Amino acid sequence: MEIPKITPDSDFTDGMILIDKPENMTSFGVVARIRRVLSQKAGKKVKVGHTGTLDPFATGLLILMCGKCTKYCQDFLKHDKVYDAILHLGKISTTGDPEGIIEDFQSLTGPIIPDTSSVLQVLESFKGEQYQTPPAFSAIKINGHRAYDLARKGQEVKLEPRKITVYSLELLDYSYPTLKIRCHVSSGTYIRTLAEDIGKKLNTGAYLTTLSRLKIGNYDIKNALSLSDFSIKD
Repeated sequence: MEIPKITPDSDFTDGMILIDKPENMTSFGVVARIRRVLSQKAGKKVKVGHTGTLDPFATGLLILMCGKCTKYCQDFLKHDKVYDAILHLGKISTTGDPEGIIEDFQSLTGPIIPDTSSVLQVLESFKGEQYQTPPAFSAIKINGHRAYDLARKGQEVKLEPRKITVYSLELLDYSYPTLKIRCHVSSGTYIRTLAEDIGKKLNTGAYLTTLSRLKIGNYDIKNALSLSDFSIKD
């Protein structure tokens, strides 16, 4: 089934919207904004749901389902995804991203600056099927509570490893301490955790500084609209 795409000029509210999420905004904030715009246009409350969130610091493709099409949200959760990510080597974060407490990585062998060959070798080692333990600061529920809520309260969070697949991991640019990669991964892959694991294998530590989602399945950021395209009328 082909789900119609809603644009700011559409006269219908049952369909999907591809949005390029801006930095420093939650995915739920985007959903709320689109819901207000569509509800105002329709003169009644319009349901809007997401098909997978992005962290507030991250940017890129969000697929929203609107009106009667919200029933298809679950169908999109298992799609592969493509991201561009920038890692900072030599430091670590309590959350794996810029929102945590940043500290210097303490290596038993002293400071290490990997050469490009070592970086390529480590990236290659992460390709394929593997088990990944989701980060404590994630939206996964434990006994009805979000893992990140428990972690913020200082409670111990134990999450079981999950099988993921890294289809490709491409080096885009490297100038220590900045490492830019493009990764094509299966659903359920946490790029924050992948960044931390890359840092551990390089013996430098690492955390994610920027993240941009380029693709969800066959849907591309190139076809996404800006949130500013959807404005609320006075």
